[in-house]
Amino acid sequence: MPNEFATEYEPLLIKDIKDKKRVKLPNKSLVLAVFAACIGGTFQYGYNISVINAPTMYVQNFINVTWMQRYQTSISEDLLTLLWSTIVSIFTLGGLIGVSIGGTLSVKLGRRGTLLCSNIFSLLAALLMGLSSSAGSFELLIAGRLLCGLNAGIALCVQPLYLGEIAPTALRGAMGMGTSVFITGGILTGQVMGLKEVLGKEEYWPILLSTTFIPAVLQLLILPWFPESPRYLLIDKGDDEGCKKALRQLHGSADCDAALEDIEKERNNLAGFQAKKPWELFSDRSIRWQLLTIILLNMAQQLNGINAIYFYADYVFRQSGIPADKIPYATVGTGACECITALTCGLLIECLGRKVLITGGYILMSICCVLFTLTLTFQDVSQVFPYLSMACVFAFILSFGLGPGGVTNILTMELFTQTARPAAFMIAGSVNWLSFFFIGLVFPFIVIGLQQYCFLVFLAVCSLVTVYIFLVVPETKNKTFLEIQNEFLTVNKRKSCSAERGQSSYQNPSEMSPSQRLLRRS
Repeated sequence: MPNEFATEYEPLLIKDIKDKKRVKLPNKSLVLAVFAACIGGTFQYGYNISVINAPTMYVQNFINVTWMQRYQTSISEDLLTLLWSTIVSIFTLGGLIGVSIGGTLSVKLGRRGTLLCSNIFSLLAALLMGLSSSAGSFELLIAGRLLCGLNAGIALCVQPLYLGEIAPTALRGAMGMGTSVFITGGILTGQVMGLKEVLGKEEYWPILLSTTFIPAVLQLLILPWFPESPRYLLIDKGDDEGCKKALRQLHGSADCDAALEDIEKERNNLAGFQAKKPWELFSDRSIRWQLLTIILLNMAQQLNGINAIYFYADYVFRQSGIPADKIPYATVGTGACECITALTCGLLIECLGRKVLITGGYILMSICCVLFTLTLTFQDVSQVFPYLSMACVFAFILSFGLGPGGVTNILTMELFTQTARPAAFMIAGSVNWLSFFFIGLVFPFIVIGLQQYCFLVFLAVCSLVTVYIFLVVPETKNKTFLEIQNEFLTVNKRKSCSAERGQSSYQNPSEMSPSQRLLRRS
């Protein structure tokens, strides 16, 4: 009898197992939508960060020649440094402006619509930088880099929103890692394009800088074939049919019902509430821990020492005996290293979870800070130490890419519900860009004052963030946005309950915030 039962139901059991396995794999349309969003989004951010390094000497020579033609005198060394620094750093200002308007645009134009419109800045930037040499105007380079920053700022704010909202709950982390993977892919591509064998020769530098139009064109050609965020369509626009159609395309007909149910629950919970402004988040006590978390994590992402590692990489490679003309290839190796770890993080994040990866990453970075300080201190004692320093460079980059580099954006996405999410990304992005600017401004003075001991400062940052994440941040793997919100609310439940005792014993549910509704249910 048992054998007959097993024989009768064995096909059904096998089918059930196959169905479960199939759910774990993303739909082909979903993967292509992620690619379309990222190639013209954060890929350009990474690309424009790295591509400016290769033509440094050529652009400075161009500025010198242009100045001589205009004023019949050589430019001073200080002014040349100022102009070059402006060309490089104006990208940060553009990014700050972009992230400050990205959230608002994502509410008005939609996530997909904002990404498509931001390519205007990229195309115009490519045109200005490509014409700068023939026009004899280094001002066009400054304007072009500002526009590149605008595009990058909008992408860093809106693209994670789009990826997180189109992905199924079980694949949200893996899909969200597209942001980090394409940033590192952009950095690596920019490093490769800057090699002399590609576009790294002096006569090619205007073409090299104008190649930023390629990913923009690719996105304009591919992304319109994919739908707007289903959550945006249903919750923000009330478009039920549009949401169902988008879910069928992105998730497949068989798997869209559960996602639709999840989105409808969130819409019901947010009924009567409009998208919040950034300053409104600061006054909402029910999300203060989420807000504090994303501010700290985004500050730490820039202040944890990754920029210092790249700064010291050139020195370490020279000390290790790598010839000066071969150092660009070693630098490409660091970019490849970070890209590989981002891919690895994407594969592991749904298995190990967000908290394990980001905590482990910061712990490993703390250890690397100690080891790097020691190896730099004893650099001249033995020939072994330069090679140990080089190992620390790669270990630090691996640790960063495995956790903080990728998980930070995903947590920013997951810790907020629909009405607060765009504003949260505006705040997180602004903090990230301001920290980027701050470390660029202050880091040279830290190095001059502390030399290799500057990594003790970064050790303190990594250690403190590790403790905070361990104590405060919950695991968000396989949880809906409402479940995550509810888990954060339990952190302050006692305080909230005690505060409510001093108020009226009854409060109309229609007057409650979404967070208060969840807290009341719990």
